[in-house]
This record gives sequence, C-alpha cells and structure tokens, in this order.
Amino acid sequence: MALDETAFFNKTPETRSGQFQCPRCRRTGDYRVRWLRHSKKKGMPGRADAADRAKFDKLRDYLLRLDDDVTCKTCGKRFDIPSQQSLMFLDQLGGLPNDDELQEEIKAAAGEPEPEPEPERKPALPERFTRKSSGWK
Repeated sequence: MALDETAFFNKTPETRSGQFQCPRCRRTGDYRVRWLRHSKKKGMPGRADAADRAKFDKLRDYLLRLDDDVTCKTCGKRFDIPSQQSLMFLDQLGGLPNDDELQEEIKAAAGEPEPEPEPERKPALPERFTRKSSGWK
C-alpha cells in the first residue's frame, strides 16, 4: 500500500520577505510572503513497503508558496508576485547570499568606500523660539 505525502513530511508555516516592484506605481517595496515548509521526517513510517522506502530516500525538504499576490503599500493595487518560484528546495537556498551581503560585496568590488554614518543632527530652531523673552506684559 502506497503512503501519501503527509506520512513523509512535517509541515510548518513560515513567512519570508521579498522585494517586488508594483506594475502600477513602479515603486519597489519589501513584502511578506507566506510559505509552507515541508521537512522530511527523521524516521520511516512503520507500515512502509520497499517502494515507499526507495521514495523516502530520495525526498528533500522544500518550501511551497501560499501567497500568489501581494498588495502595494503605496497605491493599494494587488499584483501577482513576478517571476518567483512557487516551490523551492531548501538545499538550493543554502548557498545563496542574503541581499545585504550581496550589496556590500558589489560595493567592495566596485571600489566604493563604505559610507561613514553621519552624526544625527537636529534641525535649527526658528528665531522666534530662541530669542530672549521680554517677560509678561
């Protein structure tokens, strides 16, 4: 008797962020996308036959995207998530750099010095608040 997928995987919901550009207002923003993580169970189910054991040996952990569209934070229009896979294997994600590290690496390769953080400056108060009081009249 063949076992179904629920016998081989544990499912846990997960949220990941991604940068997408709205096709209407052309603004890029960070959006939260819901995924379902399918993690391979540590052991085989007891009622598995030889075909199920062979299948279990070949299984990999993967993510399945639940959201197909997002709502623009600027204009409010819903748009489809562009050119994004709906299924991703976790072993493919392991070697990918995150966005911050990638931007730093690009700047270092271009020879741009790292910008020094500017000290926080408060705007100057208008003169009406800084002149001496003439007292009560």
